[in-house]
Amino acid sequence: MLYGALEAGGTKMICAVGNENGQILDQVSIPTSTPDETMPKVIEYFKSKLDESLPEDDRIIAVGVACFGPVDVRPNSKTYGNILYTPKIPWRNFPMVKTLKDALNIPVGFDTDVNGSLLGEVTWGCAKGLTDAVYFTIGTGIGMGAMSGGNLIHGMLHPEAGHIAMSVVQGDNYAGHCPSHGACFEGMAAGPALEERWGKPGRELADMPEVWDLEAKYIAQAVTATIYMLSPQKIILGGGVMGQSQLFPLIRKYVLEDINEYIDTKELRNINSYITPAALNGNQGIMGAIKLAEMATIE
Repeated sequence: MLYGALEAGGTKMICAVGNENGQILDQVSIPTSTPDETMPKVIEYFKSKLDESLPEDDRIIAVGVACFGPVDVRPNSKTYGNILYTPKIPWRNFPMVKTLKDALNIPVGFDTDVNGSLLGEVTWGCAKGLTDAVYFTIGTGIGMGAMSGGNLIHGMLHPEAGHIAMSVVQGDNYAGHCPSHGACFEGMAAGPALEERWGKPGRELADMPEVWDLEAKYIAQAVTATIYMLSPQKIILGGGVMGQSQLFPLIRKYVLEDINEYIDTKELRNINSYITPAALNGNQGIMGAIKLAEMATIE
């Protein structure tokens, strides 16, 4: 079976075709501008994979969408499949699922971009076989995807762990970048906060250990809170900021200090394999979208 996959990001839309094994057979990237400019190109791509001139086995049977948000992932909601109050103003209230269904007339699976990345890792990556896992993406913004008992967590909307409150580290006088909350996780630790606090983008700060020590303390706070609240079997950290590999040992160190032996599990005793980078070479989001498409055919 072949499936269409759309990783809808704030700067680019990755469209792909893959199979039930997670193999990506074809892929294109389309810049994210406005819906009127971008979506016709996305639809044209998937329509070409439905062309009746193709052998039936070479046509996609569903599309999965892992989408930037916030988005409405509640199937019984009147606005299910819509992008909601996103900072990308032209995309606010855009009906992503309805637009694709109307144009393609095939099932459409839908979830957040970070849940898509988690789903890719749970299905084919470093969390394969686990029922409870968390994926943080730490980049321009901060998002979290979570799976509990084998189900992606949605609830009243979906997790927004990038906006949990932080305890400001002693000596840090930065007020926070988030316009809504100031010193929340995203406000203190996302890429724009790094640049605003230190005067340079993260990629130019690699040789400044004080930058990454402070960054690790904030990330460790969020990871520790997640351990207490959700008790995941694995925590995966991705996104552009986590390209600074020196963060991982620091985060692990501060998580263990924060927990202070209150929890003792085999996972925490093997913390190098418990708090890990993504394993799918940057393809976890599009592979998760493939799995969303497959799931949409059996709902």
